Amino acid sequence: MNLPIILCVDDDPQVLRAIVRDLKTRYREQYRIIGTTLVKEALDSLLELKNKSETVAMFISDQRMPELDGIAFLEKAMQFYPDAKRVLLTAYSDTDAAIKAINTIQLDYYLVKPWDPPEEKLYPVLDDLLGDWQQNYKVEFKGIKVIGYQFSQRSHAIKEFLAGNLIPYQWMDVRNTEPACHLLTLNNIDNNHLPVVFLEDGTFLTNPSILELAGKVGLNPRVQHDMYDVVIIGAGPAGLAAGVYGSSEGLKTLLIERKAPGGQAGTSSRIENYLGFPSGLSGAELTRRAIAQATRLGTEFITPQSVQSIQRQNGYNQILLEDGTSVNTRSVIITTGVDYRTLDTKGCADFTGAGVYYGAAMTEATACTDKHVYVVGGGNSAGQAAMYLSRFAKEVNILIRREDLTSTMSAYLIEQIQGTPNITVRPFTEVTEAKGSDRLEQLVIHNIKTGASTTEQAAALYIFIGAKPFTDWLELNIIKDEKGFIETGRELKNYAQFTSIWKEERDPYLLETSCPGIFAAGDVRATAMNRVAAAVGEGSMAISFVHKYLAEVK
Repeated sequence: MNLPIILCVDDDPQVLRAIVRDLKTRYREQYRIIGTTLVKEALDSLLELKNKSETVAMFISDQRMPELDGIAFLEKAMQFYPDAKRVLLTAYSDTDAAIKAINTIQLDYYLVKPWDPPEEKLYPVLDDLLGDWQQNYKVEFKGIKVIGYQFSQRSHAIKEFLAGNLIPYQWMDVRNTEPACHLLTLNNIDNNHLPVVFLEDGTFLTNPSILELAGKVGLNPRVQHDMYDVVIIGAGPAGLAAGVYGSSEGLKTLLIERKAPGGQAGTSSRIENYLGFPSGLSGAELTRRAIAQATRLGTEFITPQSVQSIQRQNGYNQILLEDGTSVNTRSVIITTGVDYRTLDTKGCADFTGAGVYYGAAMTEATACTDKHVYVVGGGNSAGQAAMYLSRFAKEVNILIRREDLTSTMSAYLIEQIQGTPNITVRPFTEVTEAKGSDRLEQLVIHNIKTGASTTEQAAALYIFIGAKPFTDWLELNIIKDEKGFIETGRELKNYAQFTSIWKEERDPYLLETSCPGIFAAGDVRATAMNRVAAAVGEGSMAISFVHKYLAEVK
């Protein structure tokens, strides 16, 4: 944590050296002492300090300076740090001006030069002022700040990207956060340019694209080598496990993720049935551990980058990325997982990211404090989201078309939901319309059994109505089932076109697709078990088949 600053300005270098020396003697352990002889330099530094979330505890300024007198400087400095203490260095002839400044700029103290000995004339005064300042001082968040509208699709996308990539940030709603408005005013940023992302170095981006933001926050979207042994497409549990085992077993391994690592599991607020964690753990924590492990072992990451296509060229696979670059690899593991299905109900598309969310969207949970929220879906993801939201919302309504949750949700979750007083399960119900102005405000709820409809106030709607595989981008001769899931192994023989595609003398390996050397693991694979542990197992198993394939083609 950076120390608060005491900023001193005096055009006389000898006086400046003396005050800085005395301040450091007394306060160097608690404050950072900065001094300058140039008023303009001091003023120019204030905006940068503010944007970098630095804190100024006190200004000490000489009154008689050629560029700008001390009172005028302190008046300008107040615009940046209104709570900082203000001390004026004066000669006896300037005391009248200093006394007037007590009223005009709320001057805290004027100090007549010289102040020797400081133990009697300087430190007691400053001790009192700094002690008073410390009473109201709160450590400011040091890091990335995102300023925007709470119910904005662009703001939501940026928050989800940062949270999904485990990058700490502070969210500031421009409508009810005074420091956010102050920061925008100081930087002359109009609300039409929101969202704005302030970075740790004091620079900022207005309405940035995800790729632009990724480059600024230190993510690596560039390919580092000409050839890889294995490229893994998708950084969910299966992809992360493949990354860990691939690099640990000596393969040159690259992992490409189009959004954020962790997949759907990464957005889960609590996974309670994963082996080895009796108290459960969040998807974010599991993701963080897996990334740290894979990185330590040597796996390279590229994110956020989408794969446009895979092409076979001279016995190798060439992967084309969305930015036009290509990656050459001897083998591929597809672990792209699934996307949530959208709810094609009137109004839902209008409020996506502005009250209507797909997946857990934990970044928006605090905005639901003491409000009514709705969850559509009866699977484990819906149950985990409802439990998490119940910590904030006044009431959580789970809407399901079935009679109850027993056939779609794990028993431990059902038991938890039944024991949570502010969660209500509403059977035989569906959403028929979403209403609002610039954000979701109401839902029309229809009872399938009785035919009755009600219009209810809603702060948010979280949708978990099944998933579809992310395989639309795949070409080559990779066989998929009627739902788009990738077929692998012996199941491929059930397709008539298989014999015309597969030209190897051997049968496909268990996780191998109809294209030799290209494997699939996790939820994207047909007949896969939709469990985190199963995905991790398949990801690690895929590496063993990669070894077998690479041994064949050497």
